[in-house]
Amino acid sequence: MTGYATRIEDHTLGGVAFKIRVLLDRQQYSDPDGIAAALGINSATWPIFGMVWPSSLILAEHVAQLQLEPGCRVLEAGCGLALASLVLHRRGIDVTATDVHPEVPGFLRENLLLNHLPPMPCLAGDWNNLHDSGLGRFDLVIGSDLLYDRDQPAQLAGFIDRHAQAHAHVILVDADRGNRPAFNRALQTVGFTLETERRVQALPDDGEPYKGRLLTYVR
Repeated sequence: MTGYATRIEDHTLGGVAFKIRVLLDRQQYSDPDGIAAALGINSATWPIFGMVWPSSLILAEHVAQLQLEPGCRVLEAGCGLALASLVLHRRGIDVTATDVHPEVPGFLRENLLLNHLPPMPCLAGDWNNLHDSGLGRFDLVIGSDLLYDRDQPAQLAGFIDRHAQAHAHVILVDADRGNRPAFNRALQTVGFTLETERRVQALPDDGEPYKGRLLTYVR
């Protein structure tokens, strides 16, 4: 990892201690070959993937408690540092992490090593192009704080439709973004219904109450 500074954070997720390599701060940036820029990731948004966000902590805590059927395949969309994927992977769940940011696979490999975990699948690519990667279909799709841009509801719903089984669940943690209603409608058009929606009041590591929603969809 060159061109930017990192540090190690300690997080307890589902009662288990994890060491997570993160970017030192939001001023970090390195794209010498223009790979991120070609994907539409500018210097201001580049470091977002490498920070631990409250929504990702809420998702990781939630999936730590999920009762999953044997053989369940899980896909994390827009994973960033993939905290939820790490939690599920430690449990022995078949999980694949995906994100558009080209640095995500490298950070995940490092965090797997830091936590003495075996390799797990991780793909970098945007929601419009990953369907060409042989990703396959999944029983559960998860994600956190993915609806901050206007175009994302339709793109994410299309991605989920292509990679969710005919009978599948979707679990998203949303920080009360204004694009949530559009996403609900987009998922409804591909056969999902919103099964539960509740205020999440769990406390992330910084001790501040989290204000957002845990959304569960099923088809």
